[in-house]
Parts: sequence; C-alpha cells; structure tokens
Amino acid sequence: MDILFVHGALVRDGQWWWRPTADLMEAETGIRSRSLALPSCGERPADGRDDVRVGSDAGGGAGVAGGADGPATGLVADAAALRRALDEASGPGEVIVVAHSYGGTVVAEAGAHPAVAHLLLVSSYLPDVGQSQGAVMSGETDPVPLGDAGAGRLGLVGDLNAPWFGARFLQDGTPDQQREAFSRVVPQDAASFTTPTTRAGWQGVDSTYLVCADDRSTSVGLQRAHAARATRSVELPTGHHPFVTRPDLVVEQLRAFA
Repeated sequence: MDILFVHGALVRDGQWWWRPTADLMEAETGIRSRSLALPSCGERPADGRDDVRVGSDAGGGAGVAGGADGPATGLVADAAALRRALDEASGPGEVIVVAHSYGGTVVAEAGAHPAVAHLLLVSSYLPDVGQSQGAVMSGETDPVPLGDAGAGRLGLVGDLNAPWFGARFLQDGTPDQQREAFSRVVPQDAASFTTPTTRAGWQGVDSTYLVCADDRSTSVGLQRAHAARATRSVELPTGHHPFVTRPDLVVEQLRAFA
C-alpha cells in the first residue's frame, strides 16, 4: 500500500505539509507516503518532466498555453501529473490518495484510475463535471482574497505576512508552523481556477471526507455539501490543515483502511 498526498492551491512543497502525518503513519504502520508536485504551483515532478501536452494524458483541451498543440497548464497539467504518479503504482488498488482543498479538484479532473483504493478528502472540493475551482469557491461569503500575480497567475493579496496567513489558514498551528507555512506560499496558474472539469474522479471510489470544523479558509457549510458526495464523512475539531496540526487524527482515519 502507498499513500499519495495532493496538496492545495497557492503553496509549494507538499512534502513539508504532509510530513507530520507521514512520519507518524510510517512509525505506527510502516506505510510510507509521497507527495505530488503540482506544475501549476511551479513545481516539477520527481522525474523532471514538465512537458505534458494537450491530447496526451492531460485530459481535455482547457487551460492550455500556446494553442491546441501547446503544453498543458493549470488544472490540466496537475491532473496529468497525478495520473502519471498513479501509473507508477505496483498494481490495482494499491494507493490511498489524500487530497487537500484544491487537491480534490485535481483528483476529479484526473478521472478514475485502477490504482486508487481509497480517497481521503481533507476540507476538499468534489466538483461536478463542468465546474471550475473558481465556480465552486464563488459562493463563499468570506472568500480567500486573490488577485493578478502576473504571467497568467493568481496569488493571495492583501497585507501578506505570517501572522495573517496563520490566522486565516493555520490558527491552530504553532508560530513556527505558521512561519514555515507562509514561506511556502506561491502564485499559481490562473487556469487552475478557471478550467472546468471534464471528469469526476471522486465518483465510484470509496472515500472518506474530513470536515474541518474550525476551518477559516473553506466554510464548514461548503465542506459539508461536498462531504455529502463522499462515501462517509468525519468531523475534526481543527483548522484547514489537520495533517500539520493534528496528525494523530488524520492517521486514525488512514489506519481504518490502510
């Protein structure tokens, strides 16, 4: 069994975000984890590939830079990266995918894959076919502030600093965790937010949704609406990143089906 973590929007270095839970899970069960690099956040896959092209394993043609024959960007590139990572599995039903926030939209666009045994969705999105990340977020009463970051990207806007980020996204973390987390904030391809999904990879897969009851990023109401689409849901007394602040609670859920 393998665990694959798909991080959320506007950050890099999934390995850092997932490490507290990965380390505890390995210590208790011996099961190791890996984290997916998201091209839309400026990350390169471990194999160094950054040449996903429309019409290959990327899915549909939305979110493309350079025309129909150009390289995929945004959600399309992220979904293709996830499919490539799943292709590396040792066999069918060998991977638990943990998707955080925007990571659920990546899972949706990646589509069904035989390697996936279970989805653990953390304060995540489960969009219907045809929905974009931005459309899903548009109904929030206190949306995360985004603005033009240049070069076809969007980024957080406002009085950006570690205390602000911590209060909004990681209020249950330590000051050190908040500083480290803020240092990993990056702009992201706008196509990650504007591209409608062409698949719903969360459908037909056993799944557990973790509702973060003290989340100040994604409203509890929106979480519960998406949690209703999962096989089951569990409510945690945490902010937006329980795998950082309460790895014990996340490991408890992983152990139920690992």
